[in-house]
Amino acid sequence: MAETATAQEFDILVLGGGSGGYAAALRAVQLGFTVGLVEKAKLGGTCLHNGCIPTKAYLHSAELADHARESSKYGVNVSLEGIDINAVRAYKDGIVAGKFKGLTGLIKAKGITVIEGEGRLVGTDTIEVNGTAYRGKNIVLATGSYSRSLPGLEIGGRVITSDQALELDFIPKSAIVLGGGVIGVEFASVWKSFGVDVTIVEGLPSLVPNEDAAIVKQLERSFKKRGIKFNTGTFFQGVEQDENGVKVTLVDGKTFEAELLLVAVGRGPVTANLGYEEAGVTIDRGFVITNERLHTGVGNIYAVGDIVPGVQLAHRGYQQGIFVAEEIAGLNPVIVEDVNIPKVTYCEPEIATVGYTEKAAKEKFGDDQIATQEYNLAGNGKSSILGTGGIIKVVRQKDGPVVGVHMIGTRMGEQIGEAQLIVNWEAHPEDVAQFIHAHPTQNEALGEAHLALAGKPLHG
Repeated sequence: MAETATAQEFDILVLGGGSGGYAAALRAVQLGFTVGLVEKAKLGGTCLHNGCIPTKAYLHSAELADHARESSKYGVNVSLEGIDINAVRAYKDGIVAGKFKGLTGLIKAKGITVIEGEGRLVGTDTIEVNGTAYRGKNIVLATGSYSRSLPGLEIGGRVITSDQALELDFIPKSAIVLGGGVIGVEFASVWKSFGVDVTIVEGLPSLVPNEDAAIVKQLERSFKKRGIKFNTGTFFQGVEQDENGVKVTLVDGKTFEAELLLVAVGRGPVTANLGYEEAGVTIDRGFVITNERLHTGVGNIYAVGDIVPGVQLAHRGYQQGIFVAEEIAGLNPVIVEDVNIPKVTYCEPEIATVGYTEKAAKEKFGDDQIATQEYNLAGNGKSSILGTGGIIKVVRQKDGPVVGVHMIGTRMGEQIGEAQLIVNWEAHPEDVAQFIHAHPTQNEALGEAHLALAGKPLHG
């Protein structure tokens, strides 16, 4: 009788090579572990190939188009001849290809074993890939997410998701964006800059409904000024399509027509038919349930990234991957709550936030325990030079630390690093007021907001 082949064994076996998975793998080899990394598509996952990187490349092209249109305001005479979408795609693909080459080279150089194919959990310590079993003393589930749709709303033809939107070889004359969250407002912003007549349909009462009310107000005002139309507070009912376009109907009977419908209603976890539940892992609405240290409660199985309930951000998955590798190594890494993870929405104007909104802070700490300060970017020299408006809003506990920073304006995402440090280190406005912010920078505006909240506004 033939002997059964012994499965190749690793200290840590990671299922999924996106942000969370490859970060776990890289940190694990730094810590001396042997690592196997299973990936059915390309290393880098959604973020590199269909999300963060390609969409930001499009947004940069959109920014340049806007600069060309507005250049005469700055004494530069430039004419915009149009948008060459195939050249934009080539630029985007070049960025992605370069980053992919760098990542694959790094993974190889670090001695991580990449196992190509679709993996399935077939036990508490085994993943099967293309009929071959691989064992891991520790398993990290990192299978990521996919573009959701709505029940009964099929993707196809003129009804697309962000995946197809990034590969269009034409610029539509008009588009309806279903969903006013991060993905929806980013694509609406790009398309408007490309000359598309855009309408956002959002069932909740406002765009970006998870943001602070002051930020929402500023974004909606800016979008109206840019000519981006939106309909909020009424839910989607159905869509009809033909060779000419789509007709979207809302539950109140309103209809909208355009060439395309972009479905941007969020992302769902990739966990179905992967053997998770059979192995004893708890699944709730598709998400893997873990404790606060990302352990599933089954064997030595952990989960990271978009399959774990919470904010779906590449850098959250990246941080969780590092966390799990260090947890397995017994280093007792610090838990970072989702609320204290920085978030950036890269539409124009950009939104950058960390910590509690004013509403959430009052719910947690009490209405009379919260103080806020808004700083208008109109008072900031560099913002005036860039021609941007917006605000920075700081939320603090009275006589206590800053618990939230919320910003909107051109390039505000570049300010989120300091804001994250302020919130996560529980700094008081009086502490931040002592920092020196270079002049002239937009970063000064963050300092001015804290000066004002500390009771000594420089220009107030």
